[in-house]
Amino acid sequence: MFANRHKELKLLNDEYCGDAFSFTVLYGRRRVGKTTLLKEFIKDKPSIYFLVTLENFNIVLKRLQDIVADFLNDSFLKNLNLKDIKQLFEYISQKSFDKKLIIIIDEFQYLAKIDSSIPSQFQYIVDELLKNKNIHLVLCGSIISMMYEQTLSYSSPLYGRRTSAIKLEAIEFNYLGEFFADKTQNELIELYALLYGVPKYLEMFKEEGDVYSGIEKNILNPNSYLYNEPQFILQNEVNEPITYFSILEVIANGEHKLGNIAGKLGKGVQNITSFISKLIELDIIYKDVPITEQNPLKSKKGLYFIKDNFFRFWFTYALPYKSQLEIGNTGYVLAKIKENFNGFVSPIYEKLAISYLQKRYPVLKCGRWWDKNDEIDAVGVGEDFLIVAECKYSSKKVGVDILESLKAKSAKIDSNLPIRHYVVFSKSGFTDELMRLESESILLIESIPVV
Repeated sequence: MFANRHKELKLLNDEYCGDAFSFTVLYGRRRVGKTTLLKEFIKDKPSIYFLVTLENFNIVLKRLQDIVADFLNDSFLKNLNLKDIKQLFEYISQKSFDKKLIIIIDEFQYLAKIDSSIPSQFQYIVDELLKNKNIHLVLCGSIISMMYEQTLSYSSPLYGRRTSAIKLEAIEFNYLGEFFADKTQNELIELYALLYGVPKYLEMFKEEGDVYSGIEKNILNPNSYLYNEPQFILQNEVNEPITYFSILEVIANGEHKLGNIAGKLGKGVQNITSFISKLIELDIIYKDVPITEQNPLKSKKGLYFIKDNFFRFWFTYALPYKSQLEIGNTGYVLAKIKENFNGFVSPIYEKLAISYLQKRYPVLKCGRWWDKNDEIDAVGVGEDFLIVAECKYSSKKVGVDILESLKAKSAKIDSNLPIRHYVVFSKSGFTDELMRLESESILLIESIPVV
């Protein structure tokens, strides 16, 4: 299914419509929809698409040679004894094309893994063979660290040669309705909290009646597709998965301070900083600081959270309970999930509320705030005002006590700006007493609107 990729598709089409040779690097995590985007891009254009597999290089080269020969209807090329990929592109460069030809090498990082000279060969291909040709070259990959090293980093022979680069992110929450037309807003929030915006995962849950049946069938079953998915992703990206797994499990279980994370692992902070940096680079975790910090990069109040919602779920409920899942005790684990699923979803609900405030009000920035004793789910900072918000994803209606608590905590924010709005978000609505207080300055939002 093609959704929420119109900006990226426009960029690819703009590149294609240019008169000159174009070279795009497209990368992003597994299952995020890179191939679907490329299929949409090439559906009405002449194209050669090749998916690299981890096999002997001669086998891979011959397979690509055959695909090119079939496209060109060239039996002579099919029978040539080529030694490297550069020779193949030398042959292609001798051809002329009335319409710009798209050449896609998907999972490019594997090509460079089986032949370390590939980035240098493509430097020559781009600089000498294709630079004046009517061709759009796309190198695509899903192992982010390898793609960056081989195509984008300063040390890569291909550095500075791309005409565009696209890092494909997960689909935004606002577009989940295109996958699940019959779901309520709260059901969409739960699916997003569980699966992030990864199209492949979303497709797998389309036929499930509720989120719990989807979890049982597609995640907790040892034979299911998603049972070991984070493990596969990390093992492809990092060299010491045990340490990365341990860090992620500690964060998933509620430790967010760097010192506390290190302490849980029995290590010094200096021994885990490189692992933390790598996880940030891979977009799996992020560092958060109170939104009112003047110098966020220098702040000592930083906390670490798992950015990828599916990783957060997996390290909270799948990995710690593998012993039970392996012996078929799925009901036990599912009961654990149901015990506090609202609590699991709550941080994602807060993020969606922050996003809503950013889009709905003229704030310069918006995010969480905290000090040693208190925290506020969302604070929006405008030029001359603040917006403060509390978010409750629970089965109970929210009462006046929550509003009063928000007001008390807001008084502790170190800012001279006046508070323009107190906002309360609630999954289950509000008490009559609180609803009577609603005004221009006190806003009650039961369902986060799509903006």
